[in-house]
Amino acid sequence: MRCVIARFPFELTKGGVLESMKGIKPEPATGESVIIGRRHYPVKQVGQVITRQDRRDFSAAEVLRAMATLGFTCRAVPKAAPLGILGSLQEASAMLGTPAAV
Repeated sequence: MRCVIARFPFELTKGGVLESMKGIKPEPATGESVIIGRRHYPVKQVGQVITRQDRRDFSAAEVLRAMATLGFTCRAVPKAAPLGILGSLQEASAMLGTPAAV
């Protein structure tokens, strides 16, 4: 499959990506990740290995699009639920010093 990453064309195949990532230890994934084999790799690490470019030269979205097209499972960053936000009833109860009835 032909794809463009950081304004450079690449001919990528699923087998080629698997071969390139063989023996590469995954870094801790704090953002988007790609599942290659049984391992979760950060998108930027995958992009660096398959393109041999610096991570600052391409975006995670470019690599995610290419990996998804090749059939790899891509995981986005889960959106965290806001913690500690009280509803109006809970806020009023907290101001009065009594437990809120839910």
